[in-house]
Amino acid sequence: MRALLVEDNPVLADGVSRAFALAGLTLEHVEDLASARDFLRDFTVDIVLLDLTLPDGDGMTLLSEMRNREDQTPVLILTARDAVQDRVSGLDRGADDYLTKPFALDELMARARALVRRQGGGVDATLSLGPLAIDTAAHVARLNGSDLDLPRREFACLSILAVNANAVVSKDSLISALYDNADPPTPNAVEVIISRVRKRLGGHSSIELRTVRGVGYMLLEARTR
Repeated sequence: MRALLVEDNPVLADGVSRAFALAGLTLEHVEDLASARDFLRDFTVDIVLLDLTLPDGDGMTLLSEMRNREDQTPVLILTARDAVQDRVSGLDRGADDYLTKPFALDELMARARALVRRQGGGVDATLSLGPLAIDTAAHVARLNGSDLDLPRREFACLSILAVNANAVVSKDSLISALYDNADPPTPNAVEVIISRVRKRLGGHSSIELRTVRGVGYMLLEARTR
């Protein structure tokens, strides 16, 4: 699943981004209507998570524009507007679901998955890289068919690297996905997690977890070396 989040609150956007990363799913984030229009003109997504109160206008405008051009991408409204009439208006104008703030991230993820399934899209629950298979829904990673015993953060780290296979993931990106202000990382926390993931992979000849010094980390298949 690839989602677009249109949200100008950086704290909320960070939380949603972290939830998607931990699930091994792709989330693109923009902060205003103009950026959302540009993104949707150039790319396709499985679902749009849409705030209504944005710096350059009302999110309902974007919703109406999408439906007027017969873009049926599922839209899940995320807003503090909790009046019945607001919910009715959003749904009548083409939203597929309406979630009022504050909300639980688990509920947001469940609603997003349900809308994508209803649309007939894939949720990308399984990631594969050579002999490595990661089921993000079941929270299971397997190497050559054998389960890897991965704690939550190690599993999330491996999932993020697999989603971005053959590309560098920066250390800062991993920190943002794996930690929050309530549980800040120690100075070498990411290095420790990477070391543990490498140990779990057991030096498999067809999978490499490479350190790109001063930049980040990359998960590769042997043929891409």
